[in-house]
Amino acid sequence: MTPPAQTAAIELRLRDSAQLFNTLDPFPFRERDLSAEAEQFIVEWADELPKDQPIEIVIHLQSDGDERGAPSDLESAITGWFRAKEKAETRAIRELFRDGRLAFLIGFAVLSVCLFLSWTLTQRFEGPFVRVLQESFVIIGWVVIWRPAEMFLYDWLPLLRRRKLYARLASATVTIRQTAPGATPAGH
Repeated sequence: MTPPAQTAAIELRLRDSAQLFNTLDPFPFRERDLSAEAEQFIVEWADELPKDQPIEIVIHLQSDGDERGAPSDLESAITGWFRAKEKAETRAIRELFRDGRLAFLIGFAVLSVCLFLSWTLTQRFEGPFVRVLQESFVIIGWVVIWRPAEMFLYDWLPLLRRRKLYARLASATVTIRQTAPGATPAGH
């Protein structure tokens, strides 16, 4: 029997829930965009948490009786935002590989032409200038194929890492703790 997983907590202290959201967003509470500052704070904190623990987002909210949206609305707004970000990263990965395939086809065609030109020069001509041209074609061909190789080998890794982080945040438990106005939680 395995012990229950301990959660890693991200804590936010707010006067009201509106601080979490973009003030220019006209959508209903549940569908609003997180503010850039709130998103950055949550994402940076989550990135530092252990990867093997589920995340809990704890919002300490001053209770003044004039709160917009129920706690369940707040939870669905936050997790929904990160679910949308996860989907956006999935699309970005798919687009990167699609662009990579096209770039690879172009790069492979250019590499083939360059290698053919290099080989043709060595078959028909001699001399130091021809040798420089031959090597130039080889170098140009490999430089053209470099970017597609980089896309397939390295560029997708940060996107995948971000997508996993957003997935963890989308499945996070959101807990709302009401505090009295002006009260400071113990230990802070």
